[in-house]
Amino acid sequence: MKDNLNDVCPLCKSSTSIFKEYKKKVFYRCTNCFAIFLGRSAIPDQNKEKERYLQHNNDVNDPRYQKFVEPIVTAVLEDFTVEDHGLDFGAGTGPVISKLLKDHNYQIEQYDPFFHYNPDLLQRKYNYIVCCEVIEHFHYPKKEFELLKSLLLPEGILYCMTEIYNKDLEFDKWYYKNDPTHVFLYHDKTLEWIKEALGFSKLTIDGRLVKFFV
Repeated sequence: MKDNLNDVCPLCKSSTSIFKEYKKKVFYRCTNCFAIFLGRSAIPDQNKEKERYLQHNNDVNDPRYQKFVEPIVTAVLEDFTVEDHGLDFGAGTGPVISKLLKDHNYQIEQYDPFFHYNPDLLQRKYNYIVCCEVIEHFHYPKKEFELLKSLLLPEGILYCMTEIYNKDLEFDKWYYKNDPTHVFLYHDKTLEWIKEALGFSKLTIDGRLVKFFV
């Protein structure tokens, strides 16, 4: 079932091998950065992707949803002030992080290719960028991370939240890979590769919260 389009990793361009076959989908693993990604033939097109996102019930006033994003919101409140400018990248149908930060009088814009499409926002610079449950959807992760870094001002921080794979997880039982739009999954070494290759000064990983520092 080798897919010729998966001869190289979409992030670091290294060689790959088949990692798992699950419900007729093939997942590959990079031999260099240890990323796990879905075979290109199984990646949903834009219409199916948007249809899946519309199924999410992201109510910004839902206390459970607010609790879920609390780590990233708390981190921004600790690291920046109301004078700083932020971008909620991949804000989705319910931009709860923006809502909670605006409740504290923070200045943050929303960008999403499906639901908040404003390309002018990608011509500006920001003190911080938040990507909550976004980076696992990247079809071309290197290109996306290069964009995100280019949007950050000196001493800026990119905040990401995602589930990180490790060898102690049973992949077949890991719920996170079941979402058809979760096409690129991260290992600690994947994040380290991004930090080094893109020239971030520092990386911290605290559970699901990942911070890249300019």
